[in-house]
Order: sequence, then structure tokens, then C-alpha cells
Amino acid sequence: MPIWNPRIETMPRVDLEQLQLERLQVTANRAWEGVPFYRRRFEALGLMPEQIRSLDDLRQLPFTTKDDLRSGYPYDMFAVPLREVVRIHAPWGTTTTPTVAGYTRNDLQHWRELAARVLSAGGLTKDDVIQISFTYGLLTDAFGLHQGAEEIGASVIPVTAGAVEQQISIMQDFRTTALVGTPSYALQIAEALAEKGVPRTSLHLRWGMLGGEPWSQATRARIEAQLGISATDNYRISEIMGPGVSGECEEHKDGLHINEDHFLCEIVDPESGEVLAPGQTGELVITTLTKEALPVLRYRTRDLTSLNPEPCACGRTLARMARVSGRTDDMVIVGGVKISPAQIEAVLSGIEGLEPHCQVLVDRAGAVDRVEVQVEVSSGLLTGDMRHLLKTQNQLREKLEKTLGLAAEVKLVEARTLDRRRPRRILDRRKSNSGHPAQQ
Repeated sequence: MPIWNPRIETMPRVDLEQLQLERLQVTANRAWEGVPFYRRRFEALGLMPEQIRSLDDLRQLPFTTKDDLRSGYPYDMFAVPLREVVRIHAPWGTTTTPTVAGYTRNDLQHWRELAARVLSAGGLTKDDVIQISFTYGLLTDAFGLHQGAEEIGASVIPVTAGAVEQQISIMQDFRTTALVGTPSYALQIAEALAEKGVPRTSLHLRWGMLGGEPWSQATRARIEAQLGISATDNYRISEIMGPGVSGECEEHKDGLHINEDHFLCEIVDPESGEVLAPGQTGELVITTLTKEALPVLRYRTRDLTSLNPEPCACGRTLARMARVSGRTDDMVIVGGVKISPAQIEAVLSGIEGLEPHCQVLVDRAGAVDRVEVQVEVSSGLLTGDMRHLLKTQNQLREKLEKTLGLAAEVKLVEARTLDRRRPRRILDRRKSNSGHPAQQ
């Protein structure tokens, strides 16, 4: 597949690092001069922007957390006057103050370029008809990839999230070639096609540009087989920009190419904050290098991944991040054992009849912690022989105990009954039930 911006995406590492340093110095000055929050952080550390003389000096800069951004609601973290902000996004929740992202005209132009790079790497061209199933609104997902699709010259259908039947009808009528959305929504479409007996050959789909949630290789294989497409992963985070931070190349799917001319990435130990070596898994930390309205220094994403600085066989020299395997805030410790959804999903992929969707409930009865894993199963398994269902349940229980190192209760539920919209798949109820802090 063609590389959208060969000059940058195949730039020699030495030249890229020089560009990163120059932009880091500008960003540090912009944060110091325009954002009182960062000026206070710099002063507390006895640090001045001019002390940033190499990329290694990045470690001197303070971390930024989501709570820091929330505390600046709505405009305190902006480094430019509001009259220069031409777009505002905010992932609005129901119980917490949202983080607000502002964009200048230059920010939006950069965003278009980076989204175009990611879409192009995933195989999409000006000849594609791209159906966007993300919700349009204050979130960044739909708008980010929409503007990138227009940048590459593709035809865009802004369907937004909604009834699966409507998505399928539009795919058929408009001859959609690329689906943009979450992996779980792509699976819902595949399941609906199978239930209605609609052959996938009735669709013109070739590509899936999927993201917004962690998904396994097994889930990718299932989506590709059921929809007959090539599915690639891409990474976005609203506090940094939105879609366009990184994305897989369709040729190799061996890590997500980071747009390093705009984002400086580190991997740190989630507990100590120490920077880890390439290849080690830890928490992704991102510093923006070109954002004007909202410069962000060392943002702790809570996403778990690793970095590979080696060039890809596709020709891109940009470092690659491994696909996100989970989040530091979606992991609990039970009896000294760490549990993450990614571990459980890996077990599910090896058992026939189980869907790749789970919900983990951690509770406490007296002094004893209990774990219940709720798993969706195919309709055929529920309506079939009860002995087969019980055998599957026992098989899953045994494999979970072997993988996790602790006993877990298993509850099998009907397909599409677990809430796909829930950001966290592990619910730790120990604090609310015991009156004491949950073990972390």
C-alpha cells in the first residue's frame, strides 16, 4: 500500500529525533508561557524550559494525568485565547467532569493529515466508500476519521452508531468498502448477518478500520473470517488529539506505527513511573509536539503496551506500539494475583461456542474474595444439549484457574447481553461491600 507521507513516515531516525527535540522545546515553552498549571509544575521542580536540551531531558518534565486535565475544566489548560480555538471536543460522562480538548486551525490541519496517514496505512484509498459507525458528537472518534477520509479523497458515509440492521442496509445499498467503528460493533454486524442468513458476498466490504477498545488477535481473526475483510487496529486518545496517534499497516499488522513527528511516546512502570526499555510492557505516556491549543506533557494514558523502534518491513521508520493489552485501571489484584480482561479473553478464544466478551465481578464475603466471570455464549450452545453447556462451563472454569492461578466462578449468558459501552470490564465491589479500600 502507498505511504501517505513518505518524507516523514520513512525519515531516518537521526533526522526524526532532531525534529522531535526542536518541537519538544517549543512545546515546553508553550506550556510554560500559556498554561498556569504547567508553570506551577515547572516551578515546583525548579525547572525552566530552556533546560530541555536533549530528548533524554524529557524525563525531567512532570507527568500529566486525566485528573489534572479535569481540574482545568473547561478552558484552564488551553495555551491560547479562546478566540483562536475553532473546535472543542469533550468525552462527556455521567458522573465525572469531562476533559476538554481544544483545537486551533493548525491543530485541525495536523489532525486531518495524521488521520489520513492511519487510514492509508490500513489500506484505504480515494477509491473507497467509508462507512463511519462511531457516534458523532463531543467524542473525537467519528470526526477524526471522517476528516482523514476526506483528506485521502474517499467517499464518506456518516451513519453514526445505531441499529445494526440500518448499518447492513446502507452497506448493501451504498456499496460500502470500508467499515470504521469498534471491534465489538463489527462483531455485532457479523452476528446479525449470520442470523438473517445474509451472505457476506452481498456486501462490498474489503477493509475494517477498527479501534476504540482493546481487542485480541483471535477477535481480529473472527471478524476477518465472518465479514471477509482485512481489519487493522488504530489508537486514539481524546485528551491528546483523537484518531491519528498510531495505526497498523495492512501489509504486516506488526504493531501500530506512531506518528512520532507529532507525539513523543514513552513506556513507564505503572507503579514507579520509571521509563522502561524498548520491548518492555508498561503504561504508555505521550507528549504532544505540535498541539497549539492544548499542549500536553507526559500524559499518563493508563493503556498498557510496549514500543518497538525498529523499522517495519513496509518501509516506515516510525516506532511501533504493540496493540493495547489492557489498562492499569482495569486490572485488580485478588489474593496477590493480578487479573486483567486480556488474560481472560485469551482463554475464551480457545473454547468453541464462547464469545469474546466478558464481565468480571470481584466481591468480598467476610475475609474471602470471590471472582465471577460472566461470558457470552453462542445461541447454538444455549439451545443445545445441556450436558454440552455444563461441559463448556467446567472447561472454562478449569482453564481460568490454570491461567489466573485462582478459582473463579463462571456464569454463561446470552450473546449481546453484556454492556459493550462499559469502559471497564472488571467491577471491583470489595470497597463498597466491606467499607475498606479494595486491594490494588
